[in-house]
Amino acid sequence: MNRKKWLALMALCSFVLVLALAGCGKKEEAPSEEAASTAAPAAQATPIDPATVATVTGIIKLDGAAPKARKIDMSQDPACSGGMGMTETVVSEGGNLANVFVYVKEGLGGRTFTAPTEAATIDQHGCHYVPHVLGVMAGQTLKILNSDPTTHNIHPSPKNNKEWNESQAPKGAALEKTFAREEVLLPVKCNQHPWMKMYVGVVKSPFFSVSGKDGKFTIPGLPPGKYTLAAVHETLGEQTMQIEVGAKESKTADFSFKAAQ
Repeated sequence: MNRKKWLALMALCSFVLVLALAGCGKKEEAPSEEAASTAAPAAQATPIDPATVATVTGIIKLDGAAPKARKIDMSQDPACSGGMGMTETVVSEGGNLANVFVYVKEGLGGRTFTAPTEAATIDQHGCHYVPHVLGVMAGQTLKILNSDPTTHNIHPSPKNNKEWNESQAPKGAALEKTFAREEVLLPVKCNQHPWMKMYVGVVKSPFFSVSGKDGKFTIPGLPPGKYTLAAVHETLGEQTMQIEVGAKESKTADFSFKAAQ
């Protein structure tokens, strides 16, 4: 190789090396807030015109005689009031059925809803869960209180959500939890007191209710449309009903569960 070619080759290599070093030393710029928000937009709730919403009300009936509530011996823990309680599996007065979780199961399509900022609350009082059945939205804060002078151990047993098991001191600080996925009904127990049981209905929309002792439920704010309404009881199973509601309509949807033989 003659001297001119050799000098030209060395000059080219030096130029390539300079470019490589410049590239390595260059810092990557962090994406702007605007770019980040564009890349991963937060889910927005589907707007609903409040001037058009409907209300669904109904009564849950029990067809047949309700089983008698059984006595629960709570004497293992002197802090449990009275040492005797009653089961809450089937609560029926005057033929009406309580503790039935009613919700819109189908028909909302691709609508999305924001979980309430207000927490739903479970209390432990008299060594019982209050309420026995509770509805929450996925992602909504669940505040768990202990009003008893004894330790409880709260233990949900979900299929679709994360399981946890946590003790709570007598009249201790509230626990705050969330369930990320829809699940109806999710059982909750107390490992300290085996008779303590309750159920949580976790759904993706605000359209749910739990029947009271009078069997009544109310689901307000429903946009006009066709829906499948489901009613779920912890031992008597699930029933569904097709409904259609128009703008500002008040719809009645009654369910009847057959008592277990």
